[in-house]
Amino acid sequence: MARVVIAGAGYGGVMAGKRLERAERAFTMVNKHSYHQFITWLHEAAGGRHTVDDYKIEIREIFRRPSSIVVKDEIIGMDREAREVKGRQNSYPYDYAIIALGSAPEFFGIPGLAEHSLQLRSVETARQIRSHIERQFATYKADGDQSRLRIVIGGAGLTGIEFAGELIEWLPNLCKHSGIDPELSEVQNLEAAPVILPALSENLQSKARSVLENKGVRIRTGTKIVKVEKHRVHLESGEVIASRTIVWTGGVRANPLLSLAGFTCDGRGRAKVNEFLQSIDDERVFVIGDCAAFVSARKPLPPTAQLAAQMGEMAGVNVLAAIHDQPLQTFHPRILGTLASLGRDVGVGVVAGMPTSGTVAAIAKELTKVKYLIQLGGLRMVSRNKRPLAREQH
Repeated sequence: MARVVIAGAGYGGVMAGKRLERAERAFTMVNKHSYHQFITWLHEAAGGRHTVDDYKIEIREIFRRPSSIVVKDEIIGMDREAREVKGRQNSYPYDYAIIALGSAPEFFGIPGLAEHSLQLRSVETARQIRSHIERQFATYKADGDQSRLRIVIGGAGLTGIEFAGELIEWLPNLCKHSGIDPELSEVQNLEAAPVILPALSENLQSKARSVLENKGVRIRTGTKIVKVEKHRVHLESGEVIASRTIVWTGGVRANPLLSLAGFTCDGRGRAKVNEFLQSIDDERVFVIGDCAAFVSARKPLPPTAQLAAQMGEMAGVNVLAAIHDQPLQTFHPRILGTLASLGRDVGVGVVAGMPTSGTVAAIAKELTKVKYLIQLGGLRMVSRNKRPLAREQH
């Protein structure tokens, strides 16, 4: 029987596994953690909405067939000649591999940014950010250092904007708990580009900015970070912002293991793939999600969860086709919509080509969670994950 290894249990890897499991095809999934993380919801976890552990689920709850092997191991390399995915604990031989290792932060060469910022990338980093902010507010009462109450978010894409929306609603409660005047807390969102949420129209960008600024977020577009030191952000203008909490959400690049394994990669480290999602270097290796440089309409696809999930489904289909010597199917990406939450009850975005904002957009955003959970495991999974679906403060 052909050996199939899925490296990574993000959105793409999990959807590939679901497709194989439906076909009763055995596979081995190797992932650093025993759980799957709801990466696109992590702004809620870091921003105080629910318990952080509500934003993950054990992989074994997703894949229930005995033939679906789940291994907790950290992938550290790949030997394409020997057809092995190499983990820290073991090696995993394959006849077909699906590489879904996700992304790494892109720091754009800004000195000190990697060393002195927090990144919202996982359940554990969400926990770290949340605990860090709570400690800073608790410590402020002892030393009165205003920089403890100033949170700087670098980047105004989806992650940065959604995190700002969560923070600005959480901080009044945190201030109350800590005995601090809420007027003393501050959230600054810095963006080098002239606009926020570049995937959306100018009208929706304007609405999002207005909502967040009315709530108290200071959004600063056209503001380039040139250096970061401990507790200090240096801007191109010469201004220096003192902050004990610097969160970077300004960009991602592919997992560096791809280039180290000898794949032909683009400028962001993504392995180049053909129309079937096969590496252009190796037809037995399928690369998906943030790891894949798939060109559509002459541009690489953006690193989004919905596209990663679609790629995962198609990679599963094509692995099955390859195993049975059947024609492979061309991947046709479908941008179903882009939604940004601006707190618990407001959002902006596009659904099925139609712009939407306000409460309707917030509800649509919540419905995307339900849809994804149904894809993972039907109503059983929705019931299992009720808390992240609740919009009210807990």
